[in-house]
Amino acid sequence: MKILQIVPSISLIYGGPSQMLLGLAPALAKEDVEVTILTTDSNGDSGQQPLDVPLNRPIKQDGYEIIYFRCAPFRRYKFSLDLLKWLKLHAREFDVAHIHALFSPISSAAATVCRQQKLPYILRPLGTLDPADLRKKKLLKQFYVDILERRNLAGAAAIHFTSDQEAKISERFGVATQDLVIPLGVIPLGRDSRESLVRGKLGIPEGVPLVLFMSRIDPKKGLNLLIPALEKLLAIGSKFHFVLAGTNPQDPDYESKIKSQIENSPLRSHTTITGFVSGELKASLLQTADLFVLPSYYENFGIAVAEAMVASVPVVISDQVHIYQQVRDSQSGWVGATDVQALFELLREALQNPQECQRRGLNAQKYALEHFSWDAIARQIIQAYQAILANKLN
Repeated sequence: MKILQIVPSISLIYGGPSQMLLGLAPALAKEDVEVTILTTDSNGDSGQQPLDVPLNRPIKQDGYEIIYFRCAPFRRYKFSLDLLKWLKLHAREFDVAHIHALFSPISSAAATVCRQQKLPYILRPLGTLDPADLRKKKLLKQFYVDILERRNLAGAAAIHFTSDQEAKISERFGVATQDLVIPLGVIPLGRDSRESLVRGKLGIPEGVPLVLFMSRIDPKKGLNLLIPALEKLLAIGSKFHFVLAGTNPQDPDYESKIKSQIENSPLRSHTTITGFVSGELKASLLQTADLFVLPSYYENFGIAVAEAMVASVPVVISDQVHIYQQVRDSQSGWVGATDVQALFELLREALQNPQECQRRGLNAQKYALEHFSWDAIARQIIQAYQAILANKLN
């Protein structure tokens, strides 16, 4: 079976939704699926240099191949005429295309090409069909739906949602395409002796609980709830150190606003701002954290939450993070409303009960290893590809 994976970018700077392919592709390859990823060299939207990668030719790694194309002429929207030309020329060599992102010009155009070339495709919307997300740039998105995305959704073999809640609330624009609910996976991290190294490097006092936010710094992530909740904790004498890890290449002004808010807050002397983290530092932070917090207003899955869980970190999340029910049922952390007082109370309870934190962290790791394994998820996705091909043949 030959599968195309099409995504606007897999740069680390765009976070988990794009990066998931670097976990899925090798897992599919282990099951003898031939995988080719088509993507662009996009590496941020605010003056960053493009990815330093060979272009227009396959690069083999971990059992699959990836082809990067120049992001042009619209860098801000991760568009590539070269990618579309390649797809039109080679689409019939593949069995299924798995397209990641909606309301992205390259993904939308790729779906159109797949229909023209009779290549069945799956669309993964990445939360863009959430009513809360659709309210952003509402008129522009409605226009986009009318000219492109309704037709793309109707022509898809399936829509890939990553949680039942995402599927339940998503707008379909009158289209009755089949749902495919399969979560994302995470790569397990083992705890080791990096804690003292991380604390020393980042100036975090020994013996003080580390509260970690590691995600894109975006209005939807609930930092306007988290910062005042942490300030309330300081006011009652709670001991903790807050690490804000993340960036926002598409909205640097909001990122600067959040940093300034912390700089002018009592939190200043209790906070470390790392910027974007990856590799060893990211792994070390997850292994060192005592609590992971993500009070998002909407989150179609929450890959950062799953990464914390697999590292045995208990999570404090809102009930708008769509894996909240799994977190609640498995007692892997604490779940509450998108409200400052509710978040304050959950954090206070967690920080006052280190043994309960440890218990819920172990529950989190056990659940994540059982349900967010890339090997198991790859097998579910392969079954979906096979069902699509069987329907095509019938």
